[in-house]
Amino acid sequence: MGRLLVEDVRNNEKISILINTANDVMAEMGYTEHGIRHVSYVSKASAEILTKLKFPERTIELAAIAGWVHDVGNSINRKHHGMTGAVLLYPILQEIGFDMKETAIIMSAVGNHEEENGIPVSPVSAALIIADKSDAHRTRVRNGKFDPYDIHDKVNYSIKKNWLDVDPEQKIIRYEMLMDNSSSVMEFMQIFMTRMRMCEKAAKFLGCAFDIIINGAVINNQVR
Repeated sequence: MGRLLVEDVRNNEKISILINTANDVMAEMGYTEHGIRHVSYVSKASAEILTKLKFPERTIELAAIAGWVHDVGNSINRKHHGMTGAVLLYPILQEIGFDMKETAIIMSAVGNHEEENGIPVSPVSAALIIADKSDAHRTRVRNGKFDPYDIHDKVNYSIKKNWLDVDPEQKIIRYEMLMDNSSSVMEFMQIFMTRMRMCEKAAKFLGCAFDIIINGAVINNQVR
């Protein structure tokens, strides 16, 4: 058998069940969308970050895989879902046919993507952190309606467009977004501060600065 690809993971029934269950659990707990749309974005963005920074092809593929499976721990509980997910993934990845070294890279990335207890530990891990934390957008608000008293719904719904731009020459990863006036930069930072700090650390691990740009203004001027 050749080296396994992200398609092999996407087509695995057990992983699909865990992702869908995780999304259902998050819905019952009142969280934004954590299903196929979210993991598709994170998988693609993780791979694109490392592609633009010219990492080896296999490292890029492992980042795409880690992005696809990173939230399976939410099928059990939101708390410590990164570490729980890593443990859940071990027997499945081995069953699919990953060797132990690649299994460990994926597990350590998944186990370290939470801002409460994670740090960037590898290029795959760093890319996953940035991709995951950059997925703030109105499409994550369930059923297209937001609760004005729920700050997570309010902030996500206010973000009309967002994107990551990687400048390999200047070594800058830019996270840009356009917000309308249904929320504010203050509210965004109220819930995203620790996540954005984690992205700064992840970008530094990759040898880059991390700029957060909201409505054209850089809000986290870093020392270059």
